[in-house]
Amino acid sequence: MSEYLPKELRDQLAAAQRQGKRKRATRSVHVGDEAFAIIEMSDRGFAVLAEEAPRLRGLIDIYDGPQHLYQALIVASSEDGDLMRYDFKRNTATATTAPVDFVLADTRPAGLLTQT
Repeated sequence: MSEYLPKELRDQLAAAQRQGKRKRATRSVHVGDEAFAIIEMSDRGFAVLAEEAPRLRGLIDIYDGPQHLYQALIVASSEDGDLMRYDFKRNTATATTAPVDFVLADTRPAGLLTQT
């Protein structure tokens, strides 16, 4: 059916689909001061729109809105239509506390006794 539509209309439909994907994306990849919307994400990598992102490589940060989720090392994998796919070399979840190099003593009570 798309063969019967004028090229101008097909281009507008494709642009509208890309805009819809971009609006639905909540996660983003941050490289320096730039941020790009993540269209698809899996445990092996992620995809962004090819027209927006350059060929990214190296250390990046992944956010879900304002929350920092991961710090990852990536390499460009392939271009799949209008998506550019990247693979993780390393993907580390961010921690809310700093790592310690000693054993923490657990001084909390094991349970509470009730009065009877």
